[in-house]
Amino acid sequence: MSVVSYSHENGAPLMTSPFCDSVYILHTSRSLSCYALLTQQSMARTTIISHLLIALCILSSARASASNDVDAFIGCLSKAIPCHLVKTPGTKSYSKLLMSSVQNLRAIMPGTTRPAAIVAATDPAHVQATVVCGRRHSVRIRTRSGGHDYEGLSYASIHPGEHFAVLDLAKLRTINIDATRSEAWVDSGATIGELYYAAAAVNKTFGFPAGNCPTLGVGGHLSGGGFGGLARKYGLSADNVLDAVMVDAEGRLLNRSTMGEDLFWAIRGGGGESFGIIVSWKVRFVFVPETVTIFSISRSRNQSAIDLINKWQLVAPVLPRDLYLRVVVQNQQAAFIALFLGQCGRLVDTMRRYFSELGMTQQDCQEMSWVQSTVFGYFDTASLPTEVLLNRTNADYFVKVKSDHVRKVMPREVWESIWDKWLEKPEAATVMLDPYGALMGTISPSETPFPHRNYIYQLQLFSSWFENGTETLEKRLSWLRGVYEDLTPYVSNNPRAVFVNYRDLDLGTNELEGNVTSYEKAKVWGEKYFKGNFERLAAVKRKVDPEDYFRNEQSIPPLPAAIG
Repeated sequence: MSVVSYSHENGAPLMTSPFCDSVYILHTSRSLSCYALLTQQSMARTTIISHLLIALCILSSARASASNDVDAFIGCLSKAIPCHLVKTPGTKSYSKLLMSSVQNLRAIMPGTTRPAAIVAATDPAHVQATVVCGRRHSVRIRTRSGGHDYEGLSYASIHPGEHFAVLDLAKLRTINIDATRSEAWVDSGATIGELYYAAAAVNKTFGFPAGNCPTLGVGGHLSGGGFGGLARKYGLSADNVLDAVMVDAEGRLLNRSTMGEDLFWAIRGGGGESFGIIVSWKVRFVFVPETVTIFSISRSRNQSAIDLINKWQLVAPVLPRDLYLRVVVQNQQAAFIALFLGQCGRLVDTMRRYFSELGMTQQDCQEMSWVQSTVFGYFDTASLPTEVLLNRTNADYFVKVKSDHVRKVMPREVWESIWDKWLEKPEAATVMLDPYGALMGTISPSETPFPHRNYIYQLQLFSSWFENGTETLEKRLSWLRGVYEDLTPYVSNNPRAVFVNYRDLDLGTNELEGNVTSYEKAKVWGEKYFKGNFERLAAVKRKVDPEDYFRNEQSIPPLPAAIG
């Protein structure tokens, strides 16, 4: 067996936390598995400590404030986690750590609430301790791996005065590869770019189906499903997850066999933050040839861009599964961008057969390794070294995104109208069209929580800007919501179909009924993300987190007992 450990720190195996002797974490290269064993003696100690803390809480004032809860939470953490890993607003490096993975400045504008504490976990035991202390002292946890939640829910709240802590997983980023089995254990804090780079360093024919942006955190991306250029050939990221290790609401460390198949189903596309904290994932690599081919061909409206988009709608979903051809409309140009798992000659023949109108020739081809194509996919150039995939940068701009799915080809006149009315405005966003079909269309909508398998393509309206201020924000939001509204007759309906990885709070936010999230109110947004899978996700939530500890503005609510 060939096993390669890859880490930006020291590649050391996970060890028992010196501050938490009741938790034993075994990580062996042979099994590439992680388990937590809580001994009867340690559980007894935990019970005694819990009872003592409850007694102390009873003795304290019944009107203990939320700030006192936070103080108690910090005190609890200090017994289990080194102090330098816990940052509060009063500490010098709090802002630096908070901003280290902020990928949307809109999420930290005035009116959003920042965390009362940030825990920079370096060991699964730190995650367990944070959950245990958080529940004990009524401080909820939000988890951040890469910070790419489009609404910033992994590190901010829209509720004024809410007291919560962020578990930052960026230092949990080891990648252990079993080359013989074409598998790897990947920590949630690793980035997609680091995973791509590590896989290619071991074997040039190892690929993984995931997104274009290399700074995407593995944890959030996989738990939302994970879509990218290999989806038509190999499915979503979640379709290639074999196992996972997570911390549940009781602070227990579970793997697939101990969490059960229902929970394992839920975390592969249902948004892991609703059910616990996924620490690491076991993934299956997919085969990519040593040489792949890419091209990017841009056409303006005067160069028949609208006709080509119209034809693309018919062609892209039925192309051979080795070919992924997307469209990006930006600055009044439509760019047709291809990834082909093969060499240029075959690609030219394929394009002539299916889409001769684009006029693609051999001169448009660029041949390279698959990992180099991921550089091109994000940076729009293949001239950069693959080491750029390892860069961890935070965004210096504001973002808002809306998305949808299309089942039937939109009429040409719709594209004419959209272009005339919206795409020529200075505040116009980027329109991205990503094809489905091939393997995607053969997987059951209930196989994972992601249900949107049978559409022909995905549509994303992506707006980013640098100017701060309410006027600019309102212009951008007005553009997005206007286009979204105008598309209503031609896209998904009953309900609109939205990809949870493209979070959108315009769809609705949670409200409480008593001490838990309202299921009926959550259905408004939940069925747009998950359709009929939403009820099953809520049933899993009721089973594993009935008190609704893990919650945010769009977390899965527990299913009411009256429903099933």
